[in-house]
Amino acid sequence: MSSERVDRRRFLVGGALAGAAAGAVVEAHGAAIHDGELGAPPQTIAGEVPWQEGAADVPPGAEGTDFRFFTGPERAFIEAAVDRLIPKSPEGPSGTEANVPFFLDRQLAGPFGRGDHFFLGGPWKAGTPEQGYQLRFAPAQLYRAAIAAVDRYVGGQFSGAVFARLADPDQDKVLKGLEAGTIQLDGGVPAKAFFAMLLQNTKEGYFSDPIYGGNKDMGGWKMIGFPGAHYDYSNWISRHGERVPYPPVGFKGRPGWRES
Repeated sequence: MSSERVDRRRFLVGGALAGAAAGAVVEAHGAAIHDGELGAPPQTIAGEVPWQEGAADVPPGAEGTDFRFFTGPERAFIEAAVDRLIPKSPEGPSGTEANVPFFLDRQLAGPFGRGDHFFLGGPWKAGTPEQGYQLRFAPAQLYRAAIAAVDRYVGGQFSGAVFARLADPDQDKVLKGLEAGTIQLDGGVPAKAFFAMLLQNTKEGYFSDPIYGGNKDMGGWKMIGFPGAHYDYSNWISRHGERVPYPPVGFKGRPGWRES
């Protein structure tokens, strides 16, 4: 395996571990606030599991195999791109093997894609990196405009080809140009901003709970040794650096789950 692929994996693993830790804190805090708003008394563990069956809503999940946002050519671009960002290797599955394109499709077809939590009003001036997202595009609009613009750029540079048909080294060259901002896309699409969102969303699809459609068979979690959404980790709080010897569990359990 090339050093480039190893470096990519190390980069992805580092981002995933940091994100998982932060997400656990936020979700726990949010759950406490939600319970308080409902007037439910705080519960403590006193020899039994502190929940009752059916007391909570079943979390929504991304189900099915159909693509609702991406067109055929867009899907071909995304599948090729995520497999260059996360290639298949002995350490773990590729982006497509982890179902990242499906995750992206469902996210872009929903509130995230519409930009429900984005401020999209003008003026649209170029901001500093610290100011975050400053574009007039909702995420779904950015993906749609950028994929078409990248394929037009590729067609001009590679004799009418599209990105999905390029050889791996040429795909890498294009992605690196997008990342560096050295490729100029038409239609007012900022190449660097699109690449940053694509990379971030790809990592999210690779390491998020499988309930959202990505991380198929928990392959991303297995790669980094993350045991997932087990109920109680209290016995491991002081055992730093030790591997948790449990198979990963998602919000909806895991294959082969049996109640004791």
